[in-house]
Amino acid sequence: MLRMDRVHVIRHKVLVEGRSIRQVAREMRVSRNTVRKYLKVSEPVRSAEDAPRPRPVLEKVVPRIEQLLEEWEPRTTRKQRVTGTRLHRQLVEEGHEVGITTVRGYLREKRRQKQEVYIPLIWRSGQDAQVDFFEVTVEVDGQRKKAWKFVMRLMYSGRDFAWIYEQCDQLSFLDGHVRAFEAFGALPWKIIYDNLSVAVKKVVFPERKLTDRFQALVSAYLFEPCFARPGQGHDKGGVESRGKGIRLQHLTPVPRGASLREISERLLDALRTEASRKRREDGRTVQARFEEERARMRPLPQVSFDPRRVDVVVVSRKALVRVEGAEYSLPSHWNCLEATALVGVEEIQFICRGEEITLERQPRKSRTVRYRHYERELARKPAAVCQVAPQLVAELGEPYARLYRLLEEAHGALGAARVLAKILGAISEHGEAEVTEALSHALELDRIDLLGLSGKVHRDVQPRVIPVPRDLQGIEVEAARAADYDWMLASAGER
Repeated sequence: MLRMDRVHVIRHKVLVEGRSIRQVAREMRVSRNTVRKYLKVSEPVRSAEDAPRPRPVLEKVVPRIEQLLEEWEPRTTRKQRVTGTRLHRQLVEEGHEVGITTVRGYLREKRRQKQEVYIPLIWRSGQDAQVDFFEVTVEVDGQRKKAWKFVMRLMYSGRDFAWIYEQCDQLSFLDGHVRAFEAFGALPWKIIYDNLSVAVKKVVFPERKLTDRFQALVSAYLFEPCFARPGQGHDKGGVESRGKGIRLQHLTPVPRGASLREISERLLDALRTEASRKRREDGRTVQARFEEERARMRPLPQVSFDPRRVDVVVVSRKALVRVEGAEYSLPSHWNCLEATALVGVEEIQFICRGEEITLERQPRKSRTVRYRHYERELARKPAAVCQVAPQLVAELGEPYARLYRLLEEAHGALGAARVLAKILGAISEHGEAEVTEALSHALELDRIDLLGLSGKVHRDVQPRVIPVPRDLQGIEVEAARAADYDWMLASAGER
């Protein structure tokens, strides 16, 4: 095909200057048929071949090329794949006469024929969403760490939900769904996933056997779970591309925060702001399309799904329990009992014999001990109090910290521990609120002795009333005296 400027010269020489076709063809070094063609059209035209040209050299080596590709296929990887250069070298070594351009062209055409053709899909309002996890880097309390971003994308409106988790596990997967549904105020009728192990127990294509917890989530919200073909992540290309976009647009540079919750909330606010500004193909904002879509989505159930995992744990003799590699202290009177642990993403709730305690979830290989859980035992062990006094008074706060400093200055560490042990006993007997009030009053009077505390604790104690049957209410019982028993013993001796 000639360039546009050469076509112009040919037409000018013949149509303007009046030269013959033969003369112009000789001067321009083209065929007379080419000159005649461009006298009819004013610009270069590339026409498709009616039939492929014969390629006798390639036809001779095609069987050997196919044989080599079949033999080498088990010995290749994505990064160590067969190239046209390597294939051409092998053919030349075997004595075949073929050009490297011919071999490369054959491989290129073979790969083109294997390429999948993507179908433009139509997303209907309120119907479809896609979900996936993405690895991100965050900085929490000055420490850079790897985390996982859960993304749910509504395909019609383009509205996104994202939340960052410590781990890419089933608990985070279920928690992300509950948070997304609450943020949207509704849920789609169908959600598309990869074949995640947290959702799919077994793949028997085209069927999937769901995990028990994911099946419970599906039953609670009654949406239809759909799954991409194994190894074909582009079947849900909407959330794939959007997840990468969120990472570049809103998580670059590496976000900083005191916790993952803080970073996640800032990210969610940024996505809401973007939805109110960003416009789709029809000129409407993402938020406007979302308002239309939400009216056609499934309503939320009256009772939300609880994503927490239920574990039964045994409390040790040290009143410690281990959950996912981390140790937590529990009230000492729970020792050697079974407790129920409701494991959440951020907190763990422990339940034992009607009592409930909620603790912040800790990383693996860590131990969290709250010495207030050991008040009854510490009240009987002043030496142990001496060992853990700094941590204990830090948990108790004021005015206990002030009292302990004064006691330590006056009586030393062990003497201060003995007094603090007595105070812990008073807390166990009378309650923390009453002891705290009495201790504050005693410190206002500059008294750090137990007598000053005791008078305040017991000043409002009322006598305990015990119900007595009606027939016994008129009987008065006198208190016995030790002298009476001495008299009785002396009389018995005389007899």
